Amino acid sequence: MNFTESLEQISQSYIQNGIISTHAHSLIVKSINELVASEIVEQSLKLGDIAPNFVLPNAFSQSVELQKLLAQGAVVISFFRGHWCPFCSLELAALQQALPAIQGLGASLVAISPQTLHYTKLTVEKHEIEYEILSDRNNHVARQFGIVFKIPEYLRQVFQELGHVLPKYNGDESFELPMPATYVISQTGRVVYAFVNPDYTKRLDPIEIVSILKNISVVSKN
Repeated sequence: MNFTESLEQISQSYIQNGIISTHAHSLIVKSINELVASEIVEQSLKLGDIAPNFVLPNAFSQSVELQKLLAQGAVVISFFRGHWCPFCSLELAALQQALPAIQGLGASLVAISPQTLHYTKLTVEKHEIEYEILSDRNNHVARQFGIVFKIPEYLRQVFQELGHVLPKYNGDESFELPMPATYVISQTGRVVYAFVNPDYTKRLDPIEIVSILKNISVVSKN
């Protein structure tokens, strides 16, 4: 089973196993459709844009700066919702598997979420992550990338019933999350690939990330 099929299996199991009701699922679909209609993706950072520099704490409260990582090579940035999200967990694990290939191409990998440092550290420990997981409190950096949205009030009860208590995980009452997104940034700081999808069940396969980095390597050598 490949990465995309695994994502689809999670979606199907939530309904088939009764983890969410038909009504709850309809509300989730409604929220995704509203996010698509808002055209938020059109306002996000795109191919050719310069990525804003940032400094964020990792799971061990150490500062990580984008510019310093770019001095060493290309950087892959993955924005995720939180460790409570099963789709994010699958993606984080897949990125860990792809890490040797990513680093072998001279690139760095960081994943960013609005979680507090406590839950950021739990994420690292749970998935045995060897790349940087960064805490973007109040979605400050995600906002600069143009990917932040607010969970509608009608969906908050569904989140509560699923145990996704955002105020606890993120340390605020904003109910804001980043759309899951993956950016590949060249050493010049320019976005050479951007994957942003309002549907949180869709993610960029890490295999594609490796292919993109290989193409960057080929171009830089020519």
